[in-house]
Amino acid sequence: MDTNPRSSSQRPRHEVADILRAHAEAYGERHVVRPDQWKAIRAIIACRTAVLGGHMDRCLDCATEKQPSYNSCLNRHCPKCQGPSGFTWVEARKEWLLPVGYFHCVFTLPVELRAVAQRNEALVYSLIFRAASETLLTLGHDPKRYGALLGITAVLHTWKRDLEYHPHVHCIVTGGGLRRQTDQWVSARGDFLFPVKVMGALFAGKVIAGLRHAYSRKRLEMPTEHATQSLFDALVRSLHAKSWVVYAKKPFGGPEQVLKYLGQYTHRVGISNHRILDVTSDQVTLATRDGKTAQMSPSEFIRRFIRHILPKGFVKIRHYGLWAAGNRLQFEKAIAILAPPSDKLVSPNPSTDIEPTSEPIAEPWVCPNCGGCRLERRRLAPLSRLAYPPRSLIPGPSG
Repeated sequence: MDTNPRSSSQRPRHEVADILRAHAEAYGERHVVRPDQWKAIRAIIACRTAVLGGHMDRCLDCATEKQPSYNSCLNRHCPKCQGPSGFTWVEARKEWLLPVGYFHCVFTLPVELRAVAQRNEALVYSLIFRAASETLLTLGHDPKRYGALLGITAVLHTWKRDLEYHPHVHCIVTGGGLRRQTDQWVSARGDFLFPVKVMGALFAGKVIAGLRHAYSRKRLEMPTEHATQSLFDALVRSLHAKSWVVYAKKPFGGPEQVLKYLGQYTHRVGISNHRILDVTSDQVTLATRDGKTAQMSPSEFIRRFIRHILPKGFVKIRHYGLWAAGNRLQFEKAIAILAPPSDKLVSPNPSTDIEPTSEPIAEPWVCPNCGGCRLERRRLAPLSRLAYPPRSLIPGPSG
């Protein structure tokens, strides 16, 4: 079996939609599935099928008809839709990148809090964002370090390569910041931003304080093992006692590398179709890391996959410091200091920088029958809406 999911640019042999189409209805009869999860399941199954409508191209010279092209669902959890969304987002963010070095920090929720996070997704995920950003901004403002305002983009991921639950926030941080009192740019020292132990301790304190605050106001739904005040206090003591590790990766070389990273990771979902190596009636095989694989039943695959469907309206990409919407004037000052007006950042070639999520972009159509290129496009109307939650199979893609 070929274990390299990126060995070619061909369409993936298996898709998340295939597994959901075959097994989601049976899974829903045995397990609780939230309405927002059903909505994502329906969208993924219907993506690029006749259910959503599309168009048909016909050669005007010989009347040969092209295979129908069906519309995308545009759901943010769909593996087939997030590649193009990533390209669009990166293009929109290019003007915000500063010509400096960048650092990559990862803030991870400890395993003791995963059960709490699963019951309070929006609250805990927002808490991770706030604690990570405040940690970086507080250290950046420290006069003994930079005394400056950093730029931060944070992206929430909730998975590991085998789709197990692993909430963490990736932060792209400017290598230095704007010292607002003097309108000076203060650069980071080589490949060092902040001590990781200091970041870990500060991050832990902010998360624990946020949990205490939410618990005191009865905003936390606690799992059974932490359901009483004494049990919650014991959990807090254990969190204080452990070392929270913040992972700091090698710094980026410049804006181009940041664009490449952002294009790959900002709009990534739990798994791309290209990492699904094999699907049978009783087993799904995924490519994980370093040539390794993970096997699980289709039911277990669905359980893991839908666990990463975010709450409705939850924002998974957030900007802080110089990149916050309210700090546009500070950002423009930084640009004036660092980049002459003629400097332009060049986006990397998107065709080589995104993990493939669908078939390659097609070349301009040439009629296979007569060689003509004159087309007539006919709209294909969507099919009528199906039951919600789904109680019947949705047709697969044509061809």
